[in-house]
Amino acid sequence: MPIRNRRTLAIATAAALGASVVLATPAYAGPNNNSVDKITKAVTLDGVMQHLEAFQAISDEHGDRASGRPGYAASVDYVVEQLEAAGYTPEVQEFEFEYFDENNALIRVSPNPRTFVDGDDFVRNEFDTGSPEGTATAPLVPVDLPSPDNTGGCTAADFAGFPAGSIALIQRGGCGFAVKAVNAQAAGAAGVIIMNSTGDDSLVGMIGDATGLTIPAVFATYSAGADLASTPGATVTVTVDYDADIRTTYNVFAETTAGDDSNTVMAGAHLDSVQDGAGINDNGTGSAGLLETAIQMKKVKPNNTVRFAWWGAEESGLLGSEHYVANLSEEQIADLALYLNFDMIGSPNYIFGVYDGDNSGGTAEEGFIPEGSAQIEDVFEQFYTDRGEPFQDSEFSGRSDYGPFIAVGVPAGGLFTGAEVQKTVAEAALYGGVAGASYDPCYHSPCDNLTGEGQDEALYAQLAEDYDLVGNVNTHALDVNADAVAAAVLTFAFDTSTVNGVSAPGKSHGNANANAMKNRFAE
Repeated sequence: MPIRNRRTLAIATAAALGASVVLATPAYAGPNNNSVDKITKAVTLDGVMQHLEAFQAISDEHGDRASGRPGYAASVDYVVEQLEAAGYTPEVQEFEFEYFDENNALIRVSPNPRTFVDGDDFVRNEFDTGSPEGTATAPLVPVDLPSPDNTGGCTAADFAGFPAGSIALIQRGGCGFAVKAVNAQAAGAAGVIIMNSTGDDSLVGMIGDATGLTIPAVFATYSAGADLASTPGATVTVTVDYDADIRTTYNVFAETTAGDDSNTVMAGAHLDSVQDGAGINDNGTGSAGLLETAIQMKKVKPNNTVRFAWWGAEESGLLGSEHYVANLSEEQIADLALYLNFDMIGSPNYIFGVYDGDNSGGTAEEGFIPEGSAQIEDVFEQFYTDRGEPFQDSEFSGRSDYGPFIAVGVPAGGLFTGAEVQKTVAEAALYGGVAGASYDPCYHSPCDNLTGEGQDEALYAQLAEDYDLVGNVNTHALDVNADAVAAAVLTFAFDTSTVNGVSAPGKSHGNANANAMKNRFAE
């Protein structure tokens, strides 16, 4: 395992987190946890929630838990402290990544104030020659809108009569983005918004030579641009403000002392949040559920080595897991029996999604999913069946940290309770909740917290009619899924034969349990 063999980190210690963070004392149930029944009793909702409360306290102290920032370093310290208290010798793997701190803004100040969401409704324009920083608040002036061929802004004549000091709203098309932005500046614009083509709500990177451009420029979806254009006399603010540098962040690992290293079972969750948020569901829930499972696994003597991982910089593009996999040798990859991923397992308007390892939904290309992944899906589906809970396929697209593993042929699976997609009427009939609302209405937002601050009060009151919620966490979904995490890890810790054909030696309570599950699948 290519990890620097050192424990000392140049990051905050747990004591530096302040009195608001209380390190939970790991609690064990019984003399051992060598069966699914025992491990799921040992992994409790209270235990998982204590970790979430610690993550919330860290965010309260530092503002968020994003990689490259103090809150993430404190989150690493917390996980390491918990693992050490449980008896592990955790390893911390550091790596560098391209850090961006985006503080861009697009706001309609008046009338009908609206704040548009960076990354969803707009992005800063990153031309070949860079992104000029600055801010401007001024009247919005559409330029040649509507334009049948979208050529508005391509010539100086399009800006005839343009009021100097205004913010130009221009539609994409007819010439390069940079041409339109430079022409707007030449006409006296204080800022520029380029909206997408009719009906296109995608966000694209700006291209072209914008040499000499000094005003802030953003690119908006068609819907956002149309919304701005529909309000005559609007005053808007356009801000481009960002930091870009190279920073260091960390992955955390812990593994069992017992087990076959040549048939290692890995389970992981990303530890980082997005910027400006606690990241409690995304992905405090997965990190906390995995951490409590690891703590209780210290009372297990598995046949296969179990390696737990908490990934850094997932929100920057799966960078932690990519770094780890990229630095494995072919032999080390061959030693991995499978990988389990847990990213968002307590969404407030949840579904029980299982990664579609058998591609029954037909969303993956031929050969994309490694053999053995279907059998991992079977284990989770059997768990939900035994609990009397509904479940459904979750697209196996490589969107989370299992992506780098399946890219090198490692079978994978995992759980997902949903993000920005809206719950259907049929799903609401199965799970309860609110049809037409997102599975996680606070996805990638500051309201993804335990406090309830910033959440849509009416929507969350409606959700509370069906569910027990703590802030942005559905405690029923989290309780069930924490057990699902523990059950799957324990099952494969003793026997991976359904996945890769490697039979576990001897007999044990855990192995018997795994064989029983395997036999049920064969019926």
